[in-house]
Amino acid sequence: MVRSLWTAASGMIGQQFNIDTISHNLSNVNTTGYKKSRADFEDLLYQNMRIAGTPSTSISNYPTGIHVGLGVKTAATQKLFSQGSLQNTNNPRDLAIEGEGFFKVQMYDGSYAYTRDGAWKIDSNGQMVNHHGYFMEPEIIFPEGFLPDSIAISKDGIVTCKTGASDEIINVGQIELYRFVNPVGLTAIGENLFKVSEASGAEIAGQPAFEGMGKLHQSFVEMSNVQVVEEMVNMIVAQRAYDLNSKAIQTSDAMLNTVVNLKR
Repeated sequence: MVRSLWTAASGMIGQQFNIDTISHNLSNVNTTGYKKSRADFEDLLYQNMRIAGTPSTSISNYPTGIHVGLGVKTAATQKLFSQGSLQNTNNPRDLAIEGEGFFKVQMYDGSYAYTRDGAWKIDSNGQMVNHHGYFMEPEIIFPEGFLPDSIAISKDGIVTCKTGASDEIINVGQIELYRFVNPVGLTAIGENLFKVSEASGAEIAGQPAFEGMGKLHQSFVEMSNVQVVEEMVNMIVAQRAYDLNSKAIQTSDAMLNTVVNLKR
């Protein structure tokens, strides 16, 4: 019975972690480019009271063993990189990726990070940056006097614009995308950014719409891939599992109380 107390307690701890993950998903339901997380669990060690194959007589063995599980623990949390819905913004600086790939940005410390958030801005130097002023890589710098409404970005990442002095179309640069062998292994650092890890593998650069890369959609952003109804169902399941584990603790406590009161 004491074992059941600790086993059920591990279940409650696991479901609390599950609720934490679901809450994080729901809080980011409107975050541009957000990818939902999933908590994975695994069973804990087993106490082997009898090993399968143990001799039962001189001529036979037990076909099955007796194993008592000791609960559950969190095995991993992983990002699910399914496609989010595309929302039209009518902003020529916004970009959405349809398919695989990430944008690359250079952070203040000179390191690089990757994002699916395509809500780009243009700073005072005419350079494309994200919300925090991180530069897009490769750099996209618009010429002096460019017309913001003339910005055009093709599905394969070619950026063009016009200036006020001429109707000539100017080629500004080429946007590249980056993908990974194991994107689930990327390290989420907040601010809609990921960093490379040993598990993700090195970046694979490519032109949008070619060699397995997604294509770009100008004046669109990719919304979060969180499905509210699905998360609500997961929350209900987690809550009921939490309740059941608490009932197991109450039942074990009642059984211990019965043993304590045997002599009364």
